[in-house]
Amino acid sequence: MHSKQTMKKIEPKGYADTPRMTLNPISPSRLEIPPTISLELTIPIGLKVTGTNMGADCYYLLSKMELHYDIETESCLVEYLQGINGYAQRATPQSLSFLKISGVTGSVGSTSSTCKYPSLNDESSSLGVNVLSGIGLLTTPYAVKEGGWLSLTLLVIFGIVACYTGVLLKRCLESSPGLQTYPDIGQVAFGVAGRLMISVILYAELYAACVEYVIMMSDNLSTIFPNTGMHFAGIYLNAPQVFAIIGTLFILPTVWLRDLGLLSYLSVGVVGASILMVLCLLWIGIDHVGFHQGGTSLNLANLPISVGIYSFCYAGHSVFPNIYSSMREPSLFPFVLIGSFTFCWFLSTGIAISGFLIFGDSVESQFTLNMPTEFLASKIAICTVVIITISKYALTLTPTALSLEELLSSTWFRSYGVSILIRTALVISTLVVAMKVPFFAFVMALAGSLLAMLITIVFPHIRRSINQVTNNSVHLHRSSGLIIAGLGTYASIIRIAGQLG
Repeated sequence: MHSKQTMKKIEPKGYADTPRMTLNPISPSRLEIPPTISLELTIPIGLKVTGTNMGADCYYLLSKMELHYDIETESCLVEYLQGINGYAQRATPQSLSFLKISGVTGSVGSTSSTCKYPSLNDESSSLGVNVLSGIGLLTTPYAVKEGGWLSLTLLVIFGIVACYTGVLLKRCLESSPGLQTYPDIGQVAFGVAGRLMISVILYAELYAACVEYVIMMSDNLSTIFPNTGMHFAGIYLNAPQVFAIIGTLFILPTVWLRDLGLLSYLSVGVVGASILMVLCLLWIGIDHVGFHQGGTSLNLANLPISVGIYSFCYAGHSVFPNIYSSMREPSLFPFVLIGSFTFCWFLSTGIAISGFLIFGDSVESQFTLNMPTEFLASKIAICTVVIITISKYALTLTPTALSLEELLSSTWFRSYGVSILIRTALVISTLVVAMKVPFFAFVMALAGSLLAMLITIVFPHIRRSINQVTNNSVHLHRSSGLIIAGLGTYASIIRIAGQLG
């Protein structure tokens, strides 16, 4: 980077006038192994950046570092900041960058470490809707069956609270310079332990989603071919187990890919796919099955299951900080949230009411399982579910795989062959879990209560550690979130144990 402008003064902030300086920018409380960054200034104006132990947290320093000087135009300053930011993005580990653009309920992603969200506000709005329009929509009619019609009020309440906590995340990002992701907020609030805790929960959420994808694909394919079965090594495999294995083998090569660009484009269509499934559901109800009144007003015994499912529907907070950071006008972020949550509430409520009116108390954990397979609308809906699974499984699993690969210290262990082994092992593990616990609704309720509730309701109030808010408000939201999470987790585990027993 060079400029022909005449330099009048160069004064590195906090140092004597010297063309070279070495900084140790991040305190031990923020990073276990502080990076060392060297800046070499030359005339005409140039900048050479070198360093060791460069990690994701170096972005915090590099994006905010200042050099005070006086030149005739600001062009050099612009080039300087662009160069710094570009270097910081290239220095960010891939798994952390990938985590910025991956969500459990539906998102886009790429293995490139420099991928960013669109900066246009209208694209941010569509991305927010895409994040929230996920597989949880399939289970909302079952949630009405479990909790009763009045449980739909929780869908409204959770939507309002989740939108509010999304705004809290925005305030967290504004409270400290350089914050871009959810783990960044956790690190500022609680140090490295906070980053680690939130990252583990986010990875667990992604892993649970992959298990759900396997269950979803096997259940829907087995409805088309219900008589499928086979004996293997003296063990009989029923239709869902056979299709779980076949589907996983089909998905496995997509997990080995380094460039997930095509899958990213396919996953963007999740909103359209969700709308298509709604149309197929209404088609079945109007032309074939009809609508029937029934159900209970409120079932307190099973209400915690509904709570977990509803909270899973709004699990998009891991991605919200990155949408905010990439917006051209971040001040419009609250309106993006309101629009996204409103659209997804209408979609979820419409599916919940229509699905339960059509199938009643016989509704399955996924409403597509109730759709008569002889009708074209049913086949379209089931094929849509399978396409969603194929397009999103690799995108969802890759952040976890990359994080494990980065734990390997040797360059040899980071080879492509070892990467394939790690990813294959992860895929097989999701298959085993899906075959051992093939209960779509209860696994979703468990993930929603244990993981999504923490990310959506509880952790956004860590803003108190960054910038004080009303203590009563903090304690109320934290306590309510923890109690609901505990009840939902307990109920989900009991139901899963009952099914296994």
